[in-house]
Amino acid sequence: MPKNCWRRSPTSSIDVPPMTLPQSTQLKEFQARLTERLRDAGTTPDLAARLGLMIGGQRWLVDLSEAGEIVPVPDVIAPVPLTRDWLLGLVNLRGALFTVIDLQRYAQLGRTEASKESRLLALAARLEFNAAILVTRMLGLRNVASMRIEEDDAPVAPGDGGFGAGGRPDWVGRTLIDADGHRWHELDLARLAAGSAFLMAGR
Repeated sequence: MPKNCWRRSPTSSIDVPPMTLPQSTQLKEFQARLTERLRDAGTTPDLAARLGLMIGGQRWLVDLSEAGEIVPVPDVIAPVPLTRDWLLGLVNLRGALFTVIDLQRYAQLGRTEASKESRLLALAARLEFNAAILVTRMLGLRNVASMRIEEDDAPVAPGDGGFGAGGRPDWVGRTLIDADGHRWHELDLARLAAGSAFLMAGR
């Protein structure tokens, strides 16, 4: 698995998927704001801001300092022989090879289906691990200060955020509930990349 650090130029753009905004000018303004927030996260972090993702049927929150470039899913992902089924293959991002990870398969929750809304989220350069997560849909910036923490013994509806027989992975942080009652899991990309199972992708 490639592990050389991929460094982003300070002027690199971040491709953000279309959100539900009516005007193209508004979409461009949204993309510009999100790009700036991700770029500045390492120096002036907003402790309440997280990047929202949908992976399969689960909502995730990622610390901005751990998020790298966001790109459309390429037409071709080069397969890597003799690797786990959650390692989908390799892609070239700005001249560097990145492994593409299906997080749902990694967590033994089934396969992530790709669509025109799907994106690849690369891990931030500071994590020194060339990997990208397959994301079903980007959900923009979320303010965790407006969410409440779910109690550990709270009931969970079928298909609403369970983690199967393997239990809750150590790279999953708190579960938060937003004003609409949606459940969000904190995704710790640094802990994910450091996990022994994640590093052992070969069969």
